[in-house]
Amino acid sequence: MNHYQSVRQLLKHLDHNEITSVELLRTQLARVSVADATVNAVAVLDSERALARAAEADADRARGVSWGPLHGLPITVKESFDVAGLPTTWGYEAFRNNIASTNAVAVQRLIDAGAIIFGKTNVPVSLADWQTFNPVYGTTSNPWDVNLSPGGSSGGSAAALAAGYTSLELGSDIGASIRNPAHYCGVYGHKPTWGLVPMAGHALPGIACIDSLDIGVAGPMARSAFDLEVAMDILAPRAQSFGRHGWRNTDWKRGGRPVTALRIAVMCDDPVARVSNVIVDRLQELAAFLRQKVAHVSESRRPVDSVEARAVYLHQVRAATGAFFSDEDYEAAQKVASGLDPADMSYRACHYRGVTLTHRDWFAWDQRRARLCQQWEAFFEDFDLLICPVATTPAFAHNQQGERWERMLDVNGQPQESTDSMFWAGYPGVVGLPATAIPLGLDPRGLPFGAQIIAPAFADHAAMHFAQWLELEWQAFQAPANAL
Repeated sequence: MNHYQSVRQLLKHLDHNEITSVELLRTQLARVSVADATVNAVAVLDSERALARAAEADADRARGVSWGPLHGLPITVKESFDVAGLPTTWGYEAFRNNIASTNAVAVQRLIDAGAIIFGKTNVPVSLADWQTFNPVYGTTSNPWDVNLSPGGSSGGSAAALAAGYTSLELGSDIGASIRNPAHYCGVYGHKPTWGLVPMAGHALPGIACIDSLDIGVAGPMARSAFDLEVAMDILAPRAQSFGRHGWRNTDWKRGGRPVTALRIAVMCDDPVARVSNVIVDRLQELAAFLRQKVAHVSESRRPVDSVEARAVYLHQVRAATGAFFSDEDYEAAQKVASGLDPADMSYRACHYRGVTLTHRDWFAWDQRRARLCQQWEAFFEDFDLLICPVATTPAFAHNQQGERWERMLDVNGQPQESTDSMFWAGYPGVVGLPATAIPLGLDPRGLPFGAQIIAPAFADHAAMHFAQWLELEWQAFQAPANAL
């Protein structure tokens, strides 16, 4: 069978009895067996329980009993989500034997909809890198080129999709951890509006609240934008009660706006985080294409000041992640922070200053974040969507040495810190906005790259629906040229 069929295609085959759940699962397990020795996307396999569950799904389907919209569909989920009976380590050796007793809420919602979890996909330690490697499960590679990173922290998720192991994945995102791997691996991912998808069961033991800042989210990843919507309707079933834009609208935004009436801003590059020309050029091509299709396209409007957005995001995201430092690591960070020049706004300085913020200083940064929220609201009075890069380059070579800000990338012939891409991660993230990552095409080396579609808060469907339209009219998922 075609390993790259969408969720909707596979469900149609299942519903029409063209394939059974057991047959589909065995095909996917065989695919993992063939390809994952080099990709290493699947950290934990749960074949025996999954096959038994698939047999139950087939038996109930034969009796006319429906489990829900994903009846009998085998899928994988990110390792950081609890799945009862399986380990949740976040890549830490100390948690190698941490076996979950219950399912994360998001996982349970997928199971309740009929999905069958047959494995968990790899992550970086503490979900804190745009590469995916850890001492428990090793290094995950990009299916397009195993010498390259698949991204992170949902790197195993994106790699599993691009390698044809699974049709649907559950990821999480605080620093583009859904969007960045989607971009590097040429798949789709949706970072929801903050709060739509429950995060319970996405934490290590002893942590009741993983994210004290409202930017960490859980969301779907897939090979089709249409599948993102299928998953979001399951993951956020009550979301229609939120927001002035209305979750259940089948339009683009207020009151049934057709594509031809849309007002779209396209942001191709920024001095704060320069972007590879191949991505800039393709975004400009997209802008030219859209000018023929929609009411208005702007390549000059910006919702917020880029320098301010970067500073606020980096300080606050590092404050959120630094809250879980050990006493020893926190004291070491304090020593570094105390010696920083207040004018130093390098990533390194923002990192150490952020992880050691006092509550008083954190509150001051949060006031600045509130002003950014207001500016985004004003921007979306004039525009329906913003399209911009996810990262500064396509996928880069494995580099596990030193700190993240010490790892350099070549951007248009100039060295650039890999952490500059965090600007694009935080652009919608710091204010909790939804963003859908989409593929844009291939670079001259044949590697995929993408962009993100940012929508107003709670207008998740606007971003996903426009991604669906682009999938049909502009660019869809492509399987890796070297796919086995």
